[in-house]
Amino acid sequence: MKKILFLLCLSVTSLFHSCLGISPLSEDESEPGIQTETPSQDDKANQTASENQDDSPDFSGTENPDTPSDFFDTENPDTLSDLTGTENPDTPSDFFDTENPDTPSDLTGTENPGEASVTSAPERQTALSALHVDGAKLVDASGTPVQLRGVSTHGLSWFPEYVNEDCFGELQRDWNVNVVRLAMYTAEYNGYCTGGSKEDLKNLIRDGVRYATNQNMYVIIDWHILSDGNPNQYLADAKEFWDDMSTDYGHYDNVLFEICNEPNGGASWEDVKSYADEIIPVIRGNGAQNVILVGTPNWSQEVMQAAADPLSGYENIMYTLHFYAATHKDDLRQKLSDAVQAHLPVFVSEFGICDASGNGAIDTEQADTWLSLLDSYEISYVAWNLSNKEESSALLKSGCSKTSGFTTDDLSTSGRWLYDQLRAHAGT
Repeated sequence: MKKILFLLCLSVTSLFHSCLGISPLSEDESEPGIQTETPSQDDKANQTASENQDDSPDFSGTENPDTPSDFFDTENPDTLSDLTGTENPDTPSDFFDTENPDTPSDLTGTENPGEASVTSAPERQTALSALHVDGAKLVDASGTPVQLRGVSTHGLSWFPEYVNEDCFGELQRDWNVNVVRLAMYTAEYNGYCTGGSKEDLKNLIRDGVRYATNQNMYVIIDWHILSDGNPNQYLADAKEFWDDMSTDYGHYDNVLFEICNEPNGGASWEDVKSYADEIIPVIRGNGAQNVILVGTPNWSQEVMQAAADPLSGYENIMYTLHFYAATHKDDLRQKLSDAVQAHLPVFVSEFGICDASGNGAIDTEQADTWLSLLDSYEISYVAWNLSNKEESSALLKSGCSKTSGFTTDDLSTSGRWLYDQLRAHAGT
């Protein structure tokens, strides 16, 4: 009877609360006057993150949406992840399609794909074959001899404006250039080892390699010793530089390394060999098998000294000869021929058609004789220099302020001669 009265009272109470609009307490609610535990800052942060994650659309389709490669659904071809064209879109150089130089691939950083940088180089390779040395010849992957013909910049510290993609594209397309040399002075004013900004100079090289790669050209990175004479003078800087370059470009089929431009001032072949034996292991230690160009004494003229005592224990090594046609004639051509007969791999990484000062009289007859000899041996050659400096070796007139879009009227005598010579080899 008591139980029946209790249930009847409970029902009347519930009906009374309902009429007054009063709800009974739920299990999760606190009674008035009871203090609940205040969440910590960490708990609030976790709760906010959880709520934001739950409220936001899920684009990843993966367990970890913070992983860049998983941030977009790869099953949907319209999403950004499918623009990489690679297996690992975390590699910044592959984050956008590098076949189109206008895409943001040129802006991706090397360590953080979220940062913009003009210094990173595209991972995607050119259609050019990797080069190697076979006997005295420079050859492609199939063993076919390759002759590179092209242009060297002037000092990157002094004429950086010519390192641009429009200019490089014009050289490749209109001049028939297939190699560009990036000349970085080491000891002159604002040289790499004498007060120049090392990072700025390396960034110019990275830009140059990227532009040459985009334009399907080979490119030479040139450690341009001159007034320093003996390459061992800045050995520590050289080792650091080539460690960086071989790390960055050791997998590039189109990049060559010139480790000492013109040993001079009494630097002997033994000095050069000692230097090379320090630098080449740094490069090869990074897995880089790129062709390496080694300068020879007396401003890279004594190739027979190298032929008599070549470097040993390395592959893909060539030795440089430089000439200026109005100064260097039959005697130096004979040294070249003797070196070739001795099976020395020779590369003419710098020449001009004026005298050895770079600013004297021009001798096109001797220059023609030189190029005929080089063509007969299939020896590569690179002309000095791409600038408007007021000197006879410059390819542009001093009054030309353009950095691309050149006309024949913009070219110096040296420039017009080279332009005609290179175009005559079109298709070869």
